[in-house]
Amino acid sequence: MKILVVGDGHSAIHEVAVANAFKKLGHDVKSFHWHKHFYSVNPLIYQWYKLQNKFLVGPIINKINYELFELALIFKPNMIFIYRGTHIVSNTLIEIKRHLPNCKIFGYNNDDPFSDKHPFYLWRHFIKCIPFYDLIFAYRHQNLDDFKKKGANRVALLRSWFIPEINFPVYLLKEDKIKYTSDVVFIGHYEKDIRLEYLEEIVKAGYNLKIFGPPYEWNRVILKSKILKHLYPINLIWNVEYSKAISGAKIAICFFSKLNRDTYTRRCFEIPATRTMLLSEYSQDMTVIFKQGAEVELFKSKEEMIKKIKLYLENDDLRLKVAIKGYQKVINNGYDILSRMKEVIKHC
Repeated sequence: MKILVVGDGHSAIHEVAVANAFKKLGHDVKSFHWHKHFYSVNPLIYQWYKLQNKFLVGPIINKINYELFELALIFKPNMIFIYRGTHIVSNTLIEIKRHLPNCKIFGYNNDDPFSDKHPFYLWRHFIKCIPFYDLIFAYRHQNLDDFKKKGANRVALLRSWFIPEINFPVYLLKEDKIKYTSDVVFIGHYEKDIRLEYLEEIVKAGYNLKIFGPPYEWNRVILKSKILKHLYPINLIWNVEYSKAISGAKIAICFFSKLNRDTYTRRCFEIPATRTMLLSEYSQDMTVIFKQGAEVELFKSKEEMIKKIKLYLENDDLRLKVAIKGYQKVINNGYDILSRMKEVIKHC
């Protein structure tokens, strides 16, 4: 099958990983990435590009859509998979379908385009495109109905994944142990939700905590916290360094994005894939994916979180048992990216 994968293209774990997975499954794959259009060494031009990229309007947006249309007509794919299509306008999909009526156009979005916490301009093109996709894959259950109400032809749930080449147990060498060994690690972005308060509680309880994430989000917050400011500066980590940080922790903690109304997240698969115990914020969805207390642990309050951290740090055998069961669950139950893309192909 000929597949065209479309997306921003800056991240190895999103549309780039999707394209690589389709290739490993034996398909003829081309990628179309738009992030390259927004770079310039000229600072004034770069600022002009940034404005277009943010507000999704201007000649660069038009160019992206024209180039996508051109590539589709040349490549003639059987399926186009558009990942988080913020920059793609409805007329592009209409024209592709008019010229390639047998081509299936699928959309996927790991963010929640219906959350009222996002700026209105971010999702306007994506939402207008919904009726022109042959199938929209939803990241979360609640978006299934959201897409239907906006005129989606077909909808299906496609959960996120772990990538075996990136998410795996790592044995830490001496220099890595200094950097990554911890009782508890949190890796993720900052939001104005419970996470700062809960992370402070972990340090107050006397545990060795490490935090990794976007510096521009975390560092100003960390410096204002009397309890966490010793962790400054916070740094972003990727790929094997990401797996080292999880592998170096006895427990890896997970919070859900309130911005996206999440009930699970990608790290719920990535953390067990490193054979480290996952301690996650509770949701009913998580109890469907994992067996609580056997494959992962969940908490509903600060007090319960600290209680479970204490329990599992004082009982190595119990903690390792949960970590291994969680590892076996994600490895054996199709939570990797190849298995997810096989799901996508079934809908063609």
